[in-house]
Amino acid sequence: MLQAVCLRGLLLLLVGRQVYTEEPCLKASVNTCGDCIKSGPGCAWCKDLNFTKTGEQEAVRCDTATSLVNKGCSFIIDPKNDLTKVSDKPLVAGANPVQIQPQELQLNLRPGLPKTFEVRFKRAEGYPVDLYYLMDLSYSMKDDLENVKQLGNNLLTELKKITGNARIGFGSFVDKTLLPYTDTNEAKLQRPCSDKKEPCQPAFGFQHVLSLTKDGDRFRDMVAKQHISGNLDPPEGSLDAIMQVAVCMNQIGWGNSTRLLVLATDDGFHMAGDGKLAAILEPNHETCELVNNKYSKSNLWDYPSVGQIARKLEEKNIQPIFAVTKKMETVYTELSKLIPKSAVGVLSEDSSNVVKLIVDAYNNLTSEVIMAHEALSQFISVKYTSNCAGGEKPSDRGKCDNVNIGQEVIFHVTVTVDRCITSQSFLIGPLGFSEKLKVNVQTRCQCECDDSSESHAHCGGNGKVVCGGCRCDAGFLGQRCECKLGQKDEASLKAQCRKDNGTECEGKGDCLCGRCQCHSTDGGEHFYGEFCECDDEHCEKFDNKQCAGHGKCKCGKCECDQGYEGTACHCAKSDDECKVEGSVCYNRGKCVCNQCECERGYKAPYCKLCPTCQKPCQESGSCVECFAFGTGPFEKNCSLACGHLQLATVEKLLKSDCRVKDKEGCWMSFTMTEQLGFDKYFVSVFKDRECPEGPNIAAIVGGSLAAVALIGLLILLIVKGVLYASDLREWKRFEKDRKHEKSSGTNPLFQTATTTVQNPTFSGDS
Repeated sequence: MLQAVCLRGLLLLLVGRQVYTEEPCLKASVNTCGDCIKSGPGCAWCKDLNFTKTGEQEAVRCDTATSLVNKGCSFIIDPKNDLTKVSDKPLVAGANPVQIQPQELQLNLRPGLPKTFEVRFKRAEGYPVDLYYLMDLSYSMKDDLENVKQLGNNLLTELKKITGNARIGFGSFVDKTLLPYTDTNEAKLQRPCSDKKEPCQPAFGFQHVLSLTKDGDRFRDMVAKQHISGNLDPPEGSLDAIMQVAVCMNQIGWGNSTRLLVLATDDGFHMAGDGKLAAILEPNHETCELVNNKYSKSNLWDYPSVGQIARKLEEKNIQPIFAVTKKMETVYTELSKLIPKSAVGVLSEDSSNVVKLIVDAYNNLTSEVIMAHEALSQFISVKYTSNCAGGEKPSDRGKCDNVNIGQEVIFHVTVTVDRCITSQSFLIGPLGFSEKLKVNVQTRCQCECDDSSESHAHCGGNGKVVCGGCRCDAGFLGQRCECKLGQKDEASLKAQCRKDNGTECEGKGDCLCGRCQCHSTDGGEHFYGEFCECDDEHCEKFDNKQCAGHGKCKCGKCECDQGYEGTACHCAKSDDECKVEGSVCYNRGKCVCNQCECERGYKAPYCKLCPTCQKPCQESGSCVECFAFGTGPFEKNCSLACGHLQLATVEKLLKSDCRVKDKEGCWMSFTMTEQLGFDKYFVSVFKDRECPEGPNIAAIVGGSLAAVALIGLLILLIVKGVLYASDLREWKRFEKDRKHEKSSGTNPLFQTATTTVQNPTFSGDS
């Protein structure tokens, strides 16, 4: 027991340094140690015999090394990368220079685990130069040809000052001898020049004149025999000629040297597709077709594409120099951007500056070192960094500028293999140089467990131990080979294969001894998991690519590569479009796919506003009261209770978001401005409160008496009105009754007076 504890402690010490940088283990279909190792660089396998519990699948043995140690595993299988230098000659100059070190490597790589190594390069002094001068002999280049005829010795002399070992060759071109490129009249084909007195050679596509030679006089003599020719349209057959110069290695005489191709022209070029104008539909085959030093397929094959030219020049380590007139400088500058290790120079009107132009271009090309590799398998990736200025970031090609002869530069090359592959090789080297580093790649996809081939008691004597688990003999199954085929078993074993009482092994596997053995489809689809519920073929797609080609499908979900995110790994990880005012989404959401995903009701694009949110005026009243006026329930612990608010009193408040009463019944006015994040506000409080005034007794008493008098008067008027209405009603009834009387109207009870008395003093006079 003590020994196991000590061993576990030692393993913790060994892997402890990697705890924070350890790759995760994204387990897929895991039944064996080999399956585990193939799952990813973070996966390790526990070889301990009794690591799994009864009924557990072998997949629990597969996890990160740290997790396995924490679970008590004492014997972990975790293969690492291995590098062997097959050839490692030191860098030397001289007659047989070595400019790249090492020359051959053997890499044994764990899938997904990068391996970085150094490649050293030093330009050797005196390294030979081969220069092939390819000239446009259309009629407009007449003056230039006269100067080129004197070029040979001058150019060789200048190049030998640099390298001491130079050769020069010559070729020429015009265009295809078909309409609409060339006048096909028989006489015009034999003499396409407009000036009848001018020496003129018949129309042609490309012709090789002189193979590479150190003899400048021979160059002069051969070029002196050349005459101008002609065609109809301005663009020329430059790309046809370049392709033949690149692929006809033996005819041109290219050696183990710095290979320069100088193209001298005053016009543009035809490219792939232009051949249709002459009913030429067959594409360029990129093969040498020189017959009697002339391009024999000129009128049968289309022009090559720029991509074909760039690829072939890189493959053959040929560096083009485009010596063109001023009006064509822009065209060939754009072409140069598509062809690595190329340069553009401007010819004078008669090409008298061609020697200086070539020497300057050569110096620029050779001082720039570009480390690159040939085409790779789709499962191998290569990245470069260097010790040169600007070379710190990984890129698909390493680059160093202003490298002098004899100066050593170091490139750090990182090779990663995505999955298990058969043994493969590829070449790495500086563009323009024939020396290459050969890299042989194998993958480590099997466990080296050193197991015995004998039956083991751990497997009930019915199987042998392989990397800690049992490999059962024919006719036996189970975790410990405890089940025999054909044995009728109980429903309890079947129940162990059902998830939530569902279908047995989800219908994607067989239940054997209470454990699911998952199926694989004819198309290579694998099911895995305790109940075969997972597969790695049905994840979300983007652009018709699973996980957008930027991640791996694990159990139906995309696990994105570094630098990508989204449910389909379809977004480059960036928060540039989510940033505003120095924050990301105002700290109220997360940036996914360069867009804010807001929380708690806040709205895109930046989570600044929440239409449904209310400002917490009432809840903030106690804090405003204690801060601005020194009263209220938080009077004694204001700063502690109100830390989420920034408060300030102001002399003037243009508008008030909130009005809240304090404990004295006064109104407090303040505004609340939301800060970054949630529930954080800047509060501006008006320095004066609006408090209610005391009661006015005189007004209250006077008002009360007036109200009583008014009520009494109203009551009297109402009573008077009721009595008047009653009397009026009685009078109307009386009048009505009187009108309906049948008598004369004289009261029968009334009798006139029987005695008349007259006042003696009354005379009757008024």
